Amino acid sequence: MRLRLIPDDTNIDFFKHAKLTFGASMVAVLLALVVWFTMGLNYGIDFRGGTTLRTQSDAPVDVAAYRTALAPLQLGDISISEVYDPASNSKKHVAMVRIQAQEGEEAATPEMISQVEGALKTVAPNIVFTSVESVGPKVSGELIQTAFLAVAASLGAILIYIWLRFEWQFSLGAVAALFHDVILTIGIFSVLQIRFDLPVIAAILTIIGYSINDTVVIFDRLRENLRKYKKRDLREIMNLSVNETLSRTLMTSGTTLLALLALLFLGGDVIRGFVFAITWGVIVGTYSSVYVAKNIVLFLGVKRDWSKKDNNTGQYANIDA
Repeated sequence: MRLRLIPDDTNIDFFKHAKLTFGASMVAVLLALVVWFTMGLNYGIDFRGGTTLRTQSDAPVDVAAYRTALAPLQLGDISISEVYDPASNSKKHVAMVRIQAQEGEEAATPEMISQVEGALKTVAPNIVFTSVESVGPKVSGELIQTAFLAVAASLGAILIYIWLRFEWQFSLGAVAALFHDVILTIGIFSVLQIRFDLPVIAAILTIIGYSINDTVVIFDRLRENLRKYKKRDLREIMNLSVNETLSRTLMTSGTTLLALLALLFLGGDVIRGFVFAITWGVIVGTYSSVYVAKNIVLFLGVKRDWSKKDNNTGQYANIDA
């Protein structure tokens, strides 16, 4: 006995308002770009530069207590994590405290280190600082460029993959949907001024993989139905394909969101940006798989008879969307 969230005879017309849904997506992308370039992003330590202090103490590392002790110093973005150092004494507890670059300062000043040390000693009296390292704005700027190049390279690779596996119309639709997801994710981070750091870049790459997987599943079913129903209208076949995969889409997205929402509300501040990005990405990725990728394929038309070579005569549907 199979569990089906959607009845087999479901026939929702996803493309009844194709121009409206596609237009709304394009407006949202434009607004996200405007907000991004006007408000900017709230870059974290990874992209802004800062100072990493390595500490060692006899007492176990209490990240929450460390953060509370440093809060009155108003040093901006602070990242605290416990690390395992095989070279240190097994009875010692090692932590990494990362503090964003202070305005007008290339590196941590002795005064700031002294303040941090004094604050942390209220939590762990025997704490000592074993090393202090600083990363300047120039290195952080190069890291920003590398991160965005990684996202662009992944989009380019997917463009080629979809083109080879399907047709160029499918490829353009899939990559347009991925651009839609990435830009809206960056836009929401800009609007809400949520910290944007390397884990968020990792989340965006995860969103790209999740979204393209959902898109390819529907593309595969669409290609099968194009071969099966050669005389039916393209929009009808696309609706049929989306409806046939709707149960799988809802189950996959739903179970993923259940886990993500638990992490979002219970996971703590350290992973909140990463989890929020993936949660948002799952929602917009599921939407774009139908209302962006498929709309573009619908507008462009597709090859109807895959058993024949394309001779430019009657191979593409003339669709009135």
